[in-house]
Amino acid sequence: MNLEHLTSQVVELAKSAGSFIREEASRFDAASIEYKGLNDMVSYVDKGAEEMIVAGLSKYLSSAGFITEEQTINKVGEVYNWIVDPLDGTTNFIHGIPAFSVSIALQENDELVLGVIYEINRDECFYAWKDGGAFMNGKKIAVTGNQSFSASLLATGFPYYNFEKLERYINVFRELTQVSHGLRRIGSAAVDLAYVACGRFDGFFEYNLNSYDVAAGVILVREAGGRVTNFSGTAEVFEARELIAGNPFIAAELQTVISKHFKE
Repeated sequence: MNLEHLTSQVVELAKSAGSFIREEASRFDAASIEYKGLNDMVSYVDKGAEEMIVAGLSKYLSSAGFITEEQTINKVGEVYNWIVDPLDGTTNFIHGIPAFSVSIALQENDELVLGVIYEINRDECFYAWKDGGAFMNGKKIAVTGNQSFSASLLATGFPYYNFEKLERYINVFRELTQVSHGLRRIGSAAVDLAYVACGRFDGFFEYNLNSYDVAAGVILVREAGGRVTNFSGTAEVFEARELIAGNPFIAAELQTVISKHFKE
């Protein structure tokens, strides 16, 4: 399999899905929103984009299965599985906030081998493939070389369920806001990770994450020279449903702070 060529095909597909989402944003009717939970919304745009992406990916690798947010297809592959979030940042989209993205990754057995994140309204496409490096709109990208935690800009997300750990999370915020340049919350984990990969953010952390939220971002950060772990410092981010990403120094510093508050 030529991963570089396959990645280029996925890039074009992500851009096509992004064009559909951008067009629908101009005429979106909030009355069409469905609620999966109090803070968990979905629209016909999510589903339409996912169907478009699934149809395209099925042509590239017919044996592959799918892990998708909207579950428009039920197919598990023996070796390959596409991991898709057709519209990461649905709440932003619904409220007219322009930070949302398309996120597509490919997993071979348990290993991520390519990832694509298209930030729709900035027309920035971030992509990476195994051992090929990470890129944004054709230019190679890398995580920051910042070795100063006090000079770091960090990003996070807020949980929308499992609030039992919220107090611990707030304690992490309290500590980090006093020792860094600041915390940002964009509302799309995929965009957050893309920004870590290209050096806009020094680090990112969040819990209550699904694989489709972060899969593409994980390989992007790693191929850009960064480190990605769970809160305990090991690589099992999907199983733990929590993630720390950043350049190796900042990620290690974040893990030290966060693990202190999240000890069971």
